[in-house]
Order: sequence, then structure tokens, then C-alpha cells
Amino acid sequence: MRKSKSNDIAIIAIFIAIMIVIQFLSQIIYSFWPVPIKPTLLHIPVIIASIILGWRKGAILGFVMGLISFINATIVTSPSSFLFSPLQPNPATQHGSLSALVIAFLPRILIGIFPFFIYKIAKNYAGAGLAAFVGTATNTVLVLGFIYLFFHETLHQTFGAFIASIVTVNSLAEVVIAIILTMAIVPALEKAIK
Repeated sequence: MRKSKSNDIAIIAIFIAIMIVIQFLSQIIYSFWPVPIKPTLLHIPVIIASIILGWRKGAILGFVMGLISFINATIVTSPSSFLFSPLQPNPATQHGSLSALVIAFLPRILIGIFPFFIYKIAKNYAGAGLAAFVGTATNTVLVLGFIYLFFHETLHQTFGAFIASIVTVNSLAEVVIAIILTMAIVPALEKAIK
């Protein structure tokens, strides 16, 4: 029992390290990136962990993704920082909002849960691809949905603009990258575990 728990902690620590490296490298690469498309990649290890390790560990890693988002928004001030950190002031009210914690954490935790159950339906390449699609869509739709719900007046965002923000080249790039990587990595990890 003790060995199993220490193995679980070690595996989760490896996934967290991978997430930190992805976040750090993304920040560096995107600062020089000449193309306006800047897909989020941090959700991919969460999706893979959900499929391989189960929904509980996936939810833990989703929480870590939310924590990384919260810390980044708190430390690196940008025009959208108030959406992910209550410690950053909303330009309209000049104070932070606890709604930012919902945006930062809830969608990311759910990224760690949904792919596990989707993959259980079909444990093959197609199932891995569908799980990646659902995980990525969970992030995109819920983050943008909560932003619209809590901050549409601050952002002067209409419902049409909200829908348009979901279907962007950036979102499509995130989906394609997540599907390709998940379909490639999950079967390889499953073989390695067996």
C-alpha cells in the first residue's frame, strides 16, 4: 500500500514537472512567436493523466493547471489577468473578483475528469482522440463561458462575440494539437505500463 502511494506521488510529480516546463517554455516561445495563434498546451498532460491515471489524479493535475494559471495571472500582469486572479483589479471596478477563481480552477479540474470517462467508452485511438477533444472543449467552452457570465459587462462582450471567441483559429489549433498528441502518447504509455 505504501509503495503504491509513493509511486502515485512520483507519477503525479512527474506530470506536474512536465506542466511547469510546458508553461515556462510556452511563455518564452510565445514572446518571440511571430504568428498571432498561441494555443494553450498545458491542458494536454492533464488529459493524458486523466486517461492513464484515472479521473481523481486527473482532477488533481487539473487543479495544478488552475493553480499555475492563477499564479501566472497574479505575477505576470496583463490586460486579462483579472479574469484568472482575484488579486488583480478589474478595470471596471478597481478591485478583484472571487469569480476569477472559478474561471481559473473549475474548468481545469473538469479537464482532468471528463476525458477518463470518455476514453472508457472506446479504449482505442479514436477514444483517445475523442477524449482529447472533450478535454480541450471543456477548457475552451467553460473558461470563455465563465468569462462571459461573470465579466461580459466589463469586456463589453455580446453573446455573438462570446460564441465567436469559442470558434477561433486558436481554439481549433488547441483541439488539433491535443488530439494528435493524445492519440500518439496514450497508446504508448498504456503499452509501457503493461
